[in-house]
Amino acid sequence: MKVLAVDDNRTNLHILQVFLKKLGHDVILAENGEEAVRRFNAERPDLVLLDIMMPIMDGFEAARRMKASNSDRWTPIIFLSALNRDENLVEGLDAGADDYLTKPINFVVLEAKLRSMQRSLRLQQQSFDALRRLQAISDNVLDALVTIDEEGKIISVNPATERMFRWAPGELPGRNVNVLVPEPDHSRHDAYLARYREERIGHVLGSEREVEAMRQDGSVFPATLAVSEVLLDNQRLFIGLIRDISERRAAELKLRENAEQLRTYYEQTQSEQQLAMRLMEKQLHRRGLTDSRLHYKVIPAESFSGDIVAAATSPNGRFFSLLADATGHGLSAAISVLPVLALFYRMAKRDRSVREMVQELNQQLKEAMPVGRFVGATLICLDDSTRTGEIWVGGTPDALLVDQAGHVVRTFPSENLPLGILDAAPFAAEPVAFSWAPDSQLVLFSDGLVEATDQGGRQFGSTGLTDAMNGTSPRDRFERIEGALSAHLAESVAPDDISLMVIDCP
Repeated sequence: MKVLAVDDNRTNLHILQVFLKKLGHDVILAENGEEAVRRFNAERPDLVLLDIMMPIMDGFEAARRMKASNSDRWTPIIFLSALNRDENLVEGLDAGADDYLTKPINFVVLEAKLRSMQRSLRLQQQSFDALRRLQAISDNVLDALVTIDEEGKIISVNPATERMFRWAPGELPGRNVNVLVPEPDHSRHDAYLARYREERIGHVLGSEREVEAMRQDGSVFPATLAVSEVLLDNQRLFIGLIRDISERRAAELKLRENAEQLRTYYEQTQSEQQLAMRLMEKQLHRRGLTDSRLHYKVIPAESFSGDIVAAATSPNGRFFSLLADATGHGLSAAISVLPVLALFYRMAKRDRSVREMVQELNQQLKEAMPVGRFVGATLICLDDSTRTGEIWVGGTPDALLVDQAGHVVRTFPSENLPLGILDAAPFAAEPVAFSWAPDSQLVLFSDGLVEATDQGGRQFGSTGLTDAMNGTSPRDRFERIEGALSAHLAESVAPDDISLMVIDCP
């Protein structure tokens, strides 16, 4: 310890100094009360050994002044005096002394008293350390901490409270807590506390709720408040934890605005898609698709399909049919094939040849489609009177001619580029001529059919198609293919548009 030893007798003072240093303490010396008070304020000792009878200022007055100047911490004072009457002991304790030892000094007793005082000082230091740790934690909490008494008076706040509510340091303690509360609760807050004192029913204790808080300038902001109650030194206190949620509220508002915008956008998109679907259906579902010789199915990967099928009979009785597959899928692919439909039906009505139809379709798509967009197609023309036909395949899988038993008797390979890639001059538009036996059928399909994968990642493939056709009658063949594809996909969703067309050759 750092010990201040005070005695006007230099011999006594020297003896004390030797004794204290032998015990391992640091010693500060003073020869009168006035010097003792001065050295006490300058050195801040841990303990004082103080003589009573001294010149200039006696020990009683020196003790009183030391205690008055050291209110923030306890520094024990032990009087050392030849005065041993009871009234001297009482006067010394009243002056602020913590113990009393008569002269001549019993150094064994003094050593024991020093050890006792040192233990007490160690406990005091531990308390100070704990308090500093708690203070550091409180000062660095980002949320506001406000402690009030039962009357609503603010006892203490942390720095975050002063920053959050924009009060200067030290201005809030002593004020009514309603200075942090806007109307109408500002005027009612004292009544809330009075009712709680009477009923002891706290609706806000132990839970967090959202409230409105008020800064010193009167501006109001949203916050959360959690209140707990403690009993300290027989005094009931309330501790409020306040969190500014202005940023959270702003983020929530922004999210709601975004959600409303998304909802509006979604509704507009849905409305536009419904209109687009009605327009597409009007273009797709023409009278020619109801021909009894035709069996078809289109399965879109999304709401719209980039695969289309079309059929029409010319004024001269020739039957035209088209299966087309645009790049990609969805609405953009569906839009890409609309010009193909319009051109196909107009040219079929004029009984144009397959070659002319292919050339015109290619040129129109080349001029209208952006780079990287094209349309694979299979186009056929059947003349029932001669049992002959023409077929052109470009960019779609090979077309098949199957006999009555479902066996492939001829394959029409996909040897041409899709429509919309090359200009007219280098583009191959010559169809392939063919004839058929009774009860034959043409099978046309897009790559989405053969590439359809099941849950195990296996493709339906050309094998799946031929297996489904073999041994079937012309009447049941389409349903058999359709059933085999459904069984293959099971719960899986096809990654691409699927189109299938089976055409009876009379």
